[in-house]
Amino acid sequence: MAYETEDHETQYCFPDINSSCIKTKRSTHEYNIMYVFISLLSLWTVFMNLLVIISIYHFKKLHTPTNMLILSLAVADLLIGLIVMPLEAIRFTETCWYFGNTICRLFILILILVLNTSLSNLVLIALDRFIAVIYPLLYTQKITMTKSLVGIFLSWFCSSAYMSAIVVSNGCFDPDSFKRLGVCYGECTFIINFGWRLIDLFANFLFPCITIITLYMKIFYVVHQQVKMINSLVKRGNDLTEGSVKRKTEHKAALTLGIIVAIHLLCYIPFYIFFNTGNTVIPENAASFIIWTMYMNSSVNPLVYAFFYPWFRKALKQIITLKIFRPASTLVDIFTIVHPSV
Repeated sequence: MAYETEDHETQYCFPDINSSCIKTKRSTHEYNIMYVFISLLSLWTVFMNLLVIISIYHFKKLHTPTNMLILSLAVADLLIGLIVMPLEAIRFTETCWYFGNTICRLFILILILVLNTSLSNLVLIALDRFIAVIYPLLYTQKITMTKSLVGIFLSWFCSSAYMSAIVVSNGCFDPDSFKRLGVCYGECTFIINFGWRLIDLFANFLFPCITIITLYMKIFYVVHQQVKMINSLVKRGNDLTEGSVKRKTEHKAALTLGIIVAIHLLCYIPFYIFFNTGNTVIPENAASFIIWTMYMNSSVNPLVYAFFYPWFRKALKQIITLKIFRPASTLVDIFTIVHPSV
């Protein structure tokens, strides 16, 4: 995809077009390393999140409200690895956008959709864990599979509506939008007006982040108090009741999902700051690092599941050994050998 002028000094994305962007020079060694690394990262993200999706979808025992939220988050992460990473890899490595304005707009649409949906899913996960820990006796009444699925549907629907509104109102589907913004040919960018920046600041950043942090602060405070109570019972030689064992399980699930939420926020917040400041404040290399850190979060989540959830490791073994193709494999009790974490 490289284009070079006759003087071998300046490269352009599209030499035959006067408004072409300038292409950054890279050595063949740099190209190879970047493409190999990003390709492996994309494949890993798709493969691992696909395993999460298959595990939860296939085994009936894993059909719980919490796992449905994890499934929705895995779908968003899968789209990052399947669509966003490959296109971003070419743009990042070649420093040019070769797919035209239409694909650029679709790329922006998908990126906004998966980021917004991921964040809304994290809010739902925090709310789910909050009710499970704070109101354990009412959890099964308040959180049902139907309510969880409705919440997931609304999450994707509202994210789609928000995405469409912000993109259409900023004229991204106007054929002359790139010319009007003074963008050179061979660049894929997205600029929103001040009004939408303000709305996005509150609706898609401050409100969900504050909600998540507040819920988890309350969760971990209650968990700390309950753990102290359980430990005191153990020291006095009292047998743990069924309720105490269940609370310990809920505590572990809350901690695991809290780690996922914390990692996501740590990756999301710098990305959001970059999105609202642009290259005028943040250097190009730092901006690229922030963007790819956000994308790499999608490949980290399955590792957290594998490390903390025994059921995921067992499901992984069942999938890799092709035992899921056996008759009635969907009815296998995924918790028979390992203790459930959720």
